[in-house]
Amino acid sequence: MANVQETAPASVATTPQSLPKLSPSEFRIYNSMADHMDLFHNRFRQTWNALYTAASRGQRPEGMSMKQFVNGGLQFCEHLHLHHTIEELHIFPVLARKMPAFRKELELLTQHKQIHAGLDQFQAYLEACASGERELRMTELKALMDRFGTVLWTHLDDEVKQLGAENMRKYWTPAEMRTMPM
Repeated sequence: MANVQETAPASVATTPQSLPKLSPSEFRIYNSMADHMDLFHNRFRQTWNALYTAASRGQRPEGMSMKQFVNGGLQFCEHLHLHHTIEELHIFPVLARKMPAFRKELELLTQHKQIHAGLDQFQAYLEACASGERELRMTELKALMDRFGTVLWTHLDDEVKQLGAENMRKYWTPAEMRTMPM
């Protein structure tokens, strides 16, 4: 991480139209963080879809016990909390040196706060269901998911787009990309 420069390369001042086409090797370098992030995000999308489909249909997936379903939802919450914590502590501060979208109180971090406002309620509900304090009702689960679903899906897409090759090359050199924490 110490190798990441504090100033943007000269290419920042150029327009995207004036940047030369990336070679396949350069594209892989510049797109590596987007590819890596998309792997994590796709897992979140899969889990979300399984939970949301069940909540919308009013029934758990076939062959899944109530305990397994609730635990799957709780794991989703825990994994998303951990993912965002790692981003905020280790990834975003490095990217924020040159990329405004990763700075505090701007779009991506604001989305984290909006997601967690709904995610925390969703998690509390599932914890109450797991403890027996509440009975799981799919309509309630769906309503809780609807509170943060749009911002979650927007965020999953926006973050990967920000980390994409055509955007990253505006801010970083290939050498700097190799020092990134992902």
